[in-house]
Amino acid sequence: MAQGNGYSNLTFWGYRRENGRVGVRNHVVILPLDDLSNAACEAVANNIKGTLALPHAYGRLQFGEDLELHFRTLIGTGSNPNVAAVVVIGIEDQWTSRVVEGIAKTGKPVTGFGIEGTGDIGTIAKASRVAKDYLQWASELKREECPISDLWVSTKCGESDTTTGLSSCPTVGNMYDKLIPHGIYGCFGETSEITGAEHLCKERAATPEVAEKWYRMWKAYQDEVIEAHKTNDLSDSQPTKGNIAGGLTTIEEKALGNLEKIGRECRYIDALKPAETPSKGPGLYFMDTSSAAAECVTLMAAGGYVVHTFPTGQGNVIGNPIVPVIKITGNPRTVRTMSEHIDVDVSGVLRRDMTIPEAGDALIDMVVRTANGRLTAAEALGHREFVMTKLYRSA
Repeated sequence: MAQGNGYSNLTFWGYRRENGRVGVRNHVVILPLDDLSNAACEAVANNIKGTLALPHAYGRLQFGEDLELHFRTLIGTGSNPNVAAVVVIGIEDQWTSRVVEGIAKTGKPVTGFGIEGTGDIGTIAKASRVAKDYLQWASELKREECPISDLWVSTKCGESDTTTGLSSCPTVGNMYDKLIPHGIYGCFGETSEITGAEHLCKERAATPEVAEKWYRMWKAYQDEVIEAHKTNDLSDSQPTKGNIAGGLTTIEEKALGNLEKIGRECRYIDALKPAETPSKGPGLYFMDTSSAAAECVTLMAAGGYVVHTFPTGQGNVIGNPIVPVIKITGNPRTVRTMSEHIDVDVSGVLRRDMTIPEAGDALIDMVVRTANGRLTAAEALGHREFVMTKLYRSA
C-alpha cells in the first residue's frame, strides 16, 4: 500500500460513463417506478439473465417533499455510475417519463414503459427485448485505469458496540483523512445517531454557513420527528437492543463512536438532502438520512456514491444491489462467528498489534480491490437490500 504522498498515485480500474463519472460495477437495472410495477420488472429480469430488478414498496399517491424524494431516489439510483443502462417500468406513462428523462441527463441508455393500456404481458415482452440489447451492449464495455480522485466512497455503521468506536469507525476515519485530500468524494449521515455529539459535529463543518445548515437539518429531525413522535425516549430504537448488548447504553455513547468515521482532519463541505447529489466538488459531505442501514445506503447510492464502507461491531449483514458494501469489524467474536460477512478484520487494533493508521491502509487496499472488481462478502452472499425512504402516509 502506498504511504504518505503516495496516496495521490493510487489508481483503480473502473467504467468511465458518458458524463465522465466512473463506476466500479456494470449493472443493467430494471427499475420499477412504483410498487405495482415490481412484478413486471422482476419478470423482465427473469427473462434476461444478468439484469437486475430493484423492487420496492412505494410510489403511489405520494405528495410534496415525499414525492420529490421518491423521484430523486429513483433517478439517482438509475444515474449511479455503477449502472450502465436502465429500463424503467411504471403503471403510468407520465411519471415513468419523468424518471427516464432524469436518468437520460447522464447520457446513459435508458428506456421507459407504461403498463396502462398494454398490460403486463405486452410490457414485459417489449421491455425484455430492450433489456437484452442493453445487457449485450454493456457486456462489451471495458474498464480503464482511473485516478483515485474519481472514486466516491460513502460510509455508515451498523450493529455498533464498544469495539466500533475504538477500531472499525476510526479505521474509516483514517481512510478519509488520507484520501479526501487527494480528491475523493466522501459521505456520512445517520442524523439521529449524532444526537449527543451534535456540538462536535457542528464544529467539523468547513464554514460557519455549512455548520448552520447542518444544525438546522439535525434540529428539524430532532424536533419534528423524534420529539414529536417518541413515546418516552428512544430506548426502543436508539440505541438498538444489539447496541445495548454491545455496551453502548446511551445515544451519546453511540454518537461519539459514530463520528469517529469522519477522521481527525476532515471537514464536511456541505449538508445534503436525502439522495441529493453533491455539487461543491471533491470533499466530505453530510447527508440527512435515517440510521436504518438499508435506507441509508440506498440514499447514498442515489446520491452517486459507488463504494460503501460499513463498520460493524455485533455483525450487520447489509448489502446493496448496485453498490458494493465493504464490512469492517474490530470485534474478535464477530470475526470468529460471522467471518463470511467481514471484508476487513481490524481486531488487531484491540489486541494492540495493529495501529489505526495500519487499519486505515488495510481498508484503502480493500476499497481499491473492490473498485477493481473484487466481490464484497455481501455481494457474494446475495445481499441486495434496496429500501426507499418514505416521509408521510400516502394521500
